[in-house]
Amino acid sequence: MFCISAIRHTAGRATHEGGRSRGPPPANAQVSALFRGLFRTVGSLRPHESTAGRPVVFWRPGCMYCVRLRIRLGRSANELHWVDIWRDPAGAAAVRAANDGNETVPTVMVKGQPHVNPDPGWVREQLSRSA
Repeated sequence: MFCISAIRHTAGRATHEGGRSRGPPPANAQVSALFRGLFRTVGSLRPHESTAGRPVVFWRPGCMYCVRLRIRLGRSANELHWVDIWRDPAGAAAVRAANDGNETVPTVMVKGQPHVNPDPGWVREQLSRSA
């Protein structure tokens, strides 16, 4: 298992000053690899679509709120569909539409309704309702 403080330290260095790291380029590559390992990202989804009625989590690399949600959900996180808004323009558009033009993440879509930075316990409840 990994240590959350190490993630915060590494991600904090990479996102310092608006996403511009002063560290060497390998630090950014390490952070990208770390986030790819934490999140299972699905392909493009239409803005309010979820597969099999399960919630969709819109996230982006470097977002500590997304990491917090992922970690606190534990294994339940694998039941969600994770969409990286930096790789999916349709996902980014859905998040902007739900957040007054801002790309605020995590945004969780449940039954077509957006929920910004929801409590992990609430997300777990939604998973049990969609099963």
